[in-house]
Amino acid sequence: MAESVIDDAVLVLSELLSNACKHGRPLGGALTGDGDVRAAWRVDACGRLVVEVTDGGGPTRPAPATPSVTAHGGRGLNIITALCEDWGVRDAAGGEVTVWAVVHDDVHDPDAGHRRDDFASRVTAPPVTALSELGFADTFDALD
Repeated sequence: MAESVIDDAVLVLSELLSNACKHGRPLGGALTGDGDVRAAWRVDACGRLVVEVTDGGGPTRPAPATPSVTAHGGRGLNIITALCEDWGVRDAAGGEVTVWAVVHDDVHDPDAGHRRDDFASRVTAPPVTALSELGFADTFDALD
């Protein structure tokens, strides 16, 4: 796997684990589970990297949110959508839920590099020179 695919997979796995810890129940149910979730990765028959996280399910189904600019969370599945070829939810017996994602890679998805660059530009902070147009310096100068 290319290093960029591994980097994306680490971020996707981090988001999936965060969601499982925040929204899911432990495996085995709330009364018998000890807080466990299960993370896995594999290379599928087409040679694509698949990551997945399994927990005991939660009160709602995983779905991308539309958080406000100032929200402290709610962007995880949007990040996964941007970095992955596909993702979904698989239910199992006992209420277990697995969220899986197929990570973009340049071999199987020729547009992956472009989408990765586009995503990076959308989440990168603006240059400091762009912030000078906001007039904060004038406000702070007035405080003296």
